Amino acid sequence: MQLSFRWYGNTDPVTLKQIKQIPDMKNIVSAIYDVPVGEVWTKDKINSLKSSIEQEGLTLSVIESLPVHESIKLGEANRDSLIENYKESLRNLGDSGIKTVCYNFMPVFDWTRSNLDYELEDGSKTLMYDNDFVKDIDPVTTNLNLPGWDESYTKEEMAALIEKYRQIDEEDLWRNLEYFLNEVLPVAIEHDIDLTIHPDDPPWSIFGIPRIIKTKESYQRLISINSSKNNGICFCTGSLGCLEENDLPEIIKEFGDHIHFVHMRNIKRLDNHSFVESGHLSKYGSVNMKEVVRALKAIDYKGTIRPDHGRMIWGETGKAGYGLFDRALGATYINGLIEGVETNDSTIS
Repeated sequence: MQLSFRWYGNTDPVTLKQIKQIPDMKNIVSAIYDVPVGEVWTKDKINSLKSSIEQEGLTLSVIESLPVHESIKLGEANRDSLIENYKESLRNLGDSGIKTVCYNFMPVFDWTRSNLDYELEDGSKTLMYDNDFVKDIDPVTTNLNLPGWDESYTKEEMAALIEKYRQIDEEDLWRNLEYFLNEVLPVAIEHDIDLTIHPDDPPWSIFGIPRIIKTKESYQRLISINSSKNNGICFCTGSLGCLEENDLPEIIKEFGDHIHFVHMRNIKRLDNHSFVESGHLSKYGSVNMKEVVRALKAIDYKGTIRPDHGRMIWGETGKAGYGLFDRALGATYINGLIEGVETNDSTIS
């Protein structure tokens, strides 16, 4: 198990010089952010990103994310040309030495929250999802924007896109994912790239739009499309942990051959599918982080783990969920859990 840290490039207020001071931090998770979704990532762009990271003595270990165009998710007539571009980006990543690529198949919205600065009892600020608030919002008819929404769309463009998704169901979305994987996995296999799909966040339908990657059964169906290890999983404890039915250690042990990237964060489940993102320690949330690391040890996991969203603490400001201080604390805590399971120290919690 190796620690990694997400970095948003040269505009990120958290610098590589700061990241490499976190104990045992050697790996960077990043992406190319100035290429429009659907266009090819060139080798020059990829190698420039790699070089900027390696100059600080770190390694670009994971691409998160190589985004999937909405037309692919919708199964529209232009998807084949977009998939060809995706394949070319994968080839360029593989030729540049990148072996783990994360993506998601969430329609329109990536992670969605109702509040970016919910105050916890200790005075820290965190991300929060209030389902009672969100369920009464219709993005088509309201002028309200929620955290996590893609601001590159105009109001009219987003409304049109949402209406398209409301015309399909989960089975349609599964068919479109299968089509996509049948096309891109041969390229990933040829270049020894592990494609890892991130679970939906939150893992249930929102705004009348289907979502499909959310439970153990979702992963069973995913693997039934193609059993190659390259058809992989990004295991996110925060996303999956929102559903009490998800036994995280059990899922890890069942799908261990396909888990190539791990996000570790804790959430506190509230009533009616609401939750807040807590400090990383097990006792602060609903996820038993120690048992997650034990399960990863049981499958002999060799991939990267990154501390996921963190609270804003000590007066820090910046990109919501992606400040330095609490993620660094999370990395240190994960380090301790790894050391504990590696030495079979049952006192670690």
